[in-house]
Amino acid sequence: MSVERTLHHFPLDPASRQVRLALGEKRLPFADNVVRYWEQPKDFVALNPTGVPPVLVEVQNGQSLVICEARAILEHLDEQVPQPPMLGRDAAERAEARRLMQWFDRKFNDEVNGFLLHEKLEKRLLKLGAPDLYAMRQGRDNLRGHLTYLEKLLQNRDWLAGKRLSYADFAAGANISVLDYFGDIPWRDFPAVKTWYMTLKSRPAFRPILADRWPGLAPAGHYDDLDF
Repeated sequence: MSVERTLHHFPLDPASRQVRLALGEKRLPFADNVVRYWEQPKDFVALNPTGVPPVLVEVQNGQSLVICEARAILEHLDEQVPQPPMLGRDAAERAEARRLMQWFDRKFNDEVNGFLLHEKLEKRLLKLGAPDLYAMRQGRDNLRGHLTYLEKLLQNRDWLAGKRLSYADFAAGANISVLDYFGDIPWRDFPAVKTWYMTLKSRPAFRPILADRWPGLAPAGHYDDLDF
């Protein structure tokens, strides 16, 4: 039976990008609905009371299923469409993929996005004034620490969780791609991370991400360049 999918998302939201990458990698067609979530539209809040994207709505045989938040959606997709498996093929790979997904959902989000994306993106959307330079400097310092850790992992691995592409790579790629949109990744200092990211952004699933634009926020010049 066919399933009709609609993804409610925001293009520059890392969590939304993780789900878009998963849908693309699994070659699952979907309609997309861009949500101005900061305005708390009633129809969207009715789908997800937290008021944050992403939300995936599936309709099959007239029955609707609403799945909220990236982690729940990703787990659901791997259960319903097991090929290709994105959580790893054995227990060790799955454990490592989940660990790194949590790393980005919690630690990276708090220490990096909570500074850089808040100052550069959220403040603009919410009309909260100019970015705070001290907060941005703190975010960039924290970012270098995270990139140093990823560099060490990728010097000994083909992909972040091991030998195969996994949701861990999508978690990292989604977050890093938004920061790269704003030109905040010091690629020259992290060659292993750069090689990994070039490989990731060359995948067909990544093409819609590279086409993202938001009015008044132009991306860095190299953002959609596959050979940057």
